[in-house]
Amino acid sequence: MDTTLRDGEQTSGVSFAAQEKLSIACLLLEDLKVDRIEIASARVSEGEYDAVNRIIDWATRKGYLDRIEVLGFVDGGVSLQWIKNAGCRVVNLLTKGSQKHCEFQLRKSPEEHLADVKKTILLAQEMGIQVNLYLEDWSNGMMDSQDYVFFMMDGLKDMPVKRFMLPDTLGVLNPYNTYDYCRMMVKRYPDLHFDFHAHNDYDLAAANVFSAAKAGVKGIHTTINGLGERAGNAPLSSVIAVLHDQLQTKTHIVEKNMNHVSRVVESYSGVTIPANKPVIGANVFTQCAGIHADGDNKNNLYYNDLLPERFGRTREYALGKTSGKANIRKNLEDLGIDLDEESIRKVTERIIELGDKKEIVTQEDLPYIVSDVLKQDVKESNVKILNYSLSLAQGLKPVASLKIEIDGQMHESTSNGDGQYDAFMKALKKVYKKLDRSFPMLTNYSVSIPPGGRTDAFVQTVISWSYNGVDFKTRGLDGDQTEAAIKATAKMLNKIENL
Repeated sequence: MDTTLRDGEQTSGVSFAAQEKLSIACLLLEDLKVDRIEIASARVSEGEYDAVNRIIDWATRKGYLDRIEVLGFVDGGVSLQWIKNAGCRVVNLLTKGSQKHCEFQLRKSPEEHLADVKKTILLAQEMGIQVNLYLEDWSNGMMDSQDYVFFMMDGLKDMPVKRFMLPDTLGVLNPYNTYDYCRMMVKRYPDLHFDFHAHNDYDLAAANVFSAAKAGVKGIHTTINGLGERAGNAPLSSVIAVLHDQLQTKTHIVEKNMNHVSRVVESYSGVTIPANKPVIGANVFTQCAGIHADGDNKNNLYYNDLLPERFGRTREYALGKTSGKANIRKNLEDLGIDLDEESIRKVTERIIELGDKKEIVTQEDLPYIVSDVLKQDVKESNVKILNYSLSLAQGLKPVASLKIEIDGQMHESTSNGDGQYDAFMKALKKVYKKLDRSFPMLTNYSVSIPPGGRTDAFVQTVISWSYNGVDFKTRGLDGDQTEAAIKATAKMLNKIENL
């Protein structure tokens, strides 16, 4: 069961628009084939009601209505009415799974709370709403008040509840006690269906899911990219890899769509996926050490079962100071460039030199490095920025003047802007407009500086572009941020000549 749209949206700073929620619901159920999704909490807002209503309308048309769940509360039926009005048929009822929560938050005895829960379950049954039941703070309940947990379970086990859901609400479990506690529940109540809901406060969510599944729990709760309160929930991408590979468990999840869905949710949530996040991180299928690339050429010595193609990814070979000739050769092969051993040696030396200066060298940079090192036109430079002048004065807008050569023709232009690079870009666009040539859209701009805080540190500028439906990045390295951006822009101008 994926709860990106409910628990995931409780990530600090994350709020999905109604259309975004519908889009994510479609991706989860149709692209990833998730079994169930929890899409909201009852009574949150009018906007939440609208989002639930949209998803329910779509799910009804698609035949997914029984796979849509909403969090509800023991509140005399108010939540149930909200859920029914929205058109949903499944409530995930939040009850107290620890005695502390029951007595200090509700200020009720276990007997009083059990009676209230039973009334709510029977009311849901009358309203035609299926009940799953959360035992909130169950993990602390098992640590501190097992008698209370079993009192609640003994009182509810014969009620019309489809699933009992065991949350590690505060993320306090480890793989050992997760197994022990889940196994205890499964053995004591063998006829009941249990779900496990992990939180990642100790970075153990995926490991705890492994233990819960091994203990016999039949359902697992996840979120896309591990979104969720505090440190988040168990990420679906990691959980699927663990279940499929470590436990040989079969699921309906379509692995090859994992990366695409993760990127969409990254965009909607504004929460960036860490580069080293397993399965979906930008770097996790990138080999940096040359010996690894060499081993991959020799019977895949450095492969494991997490093949990138499974998840809609491709293996890459990074270029930097730890690169060996095998890394370089693999990248050159991908580009269709064939070099002799001496040329590869020279290119390798230059990449190591750049790596020592902290520059991240990418496959897109490789043809330029080859051309520079070997003094040959591996990639033709049809566009050359011959001269430019940037002026900055207090109280005045920055001004840029440039002289550029395009296909052997000289062009000059001047413009002002909100910054030096903005002025440069406006002057450049004037030239392309005059030539009636299309110009790429700048979609992202990032700057990185090596640690240490030195004023003479190199600045790496990475710019993302979109041109005629093709998205790509170019990079520039210089001691000046604006000049680094201009170098990246020059690379872009030559790249679009070949698109």
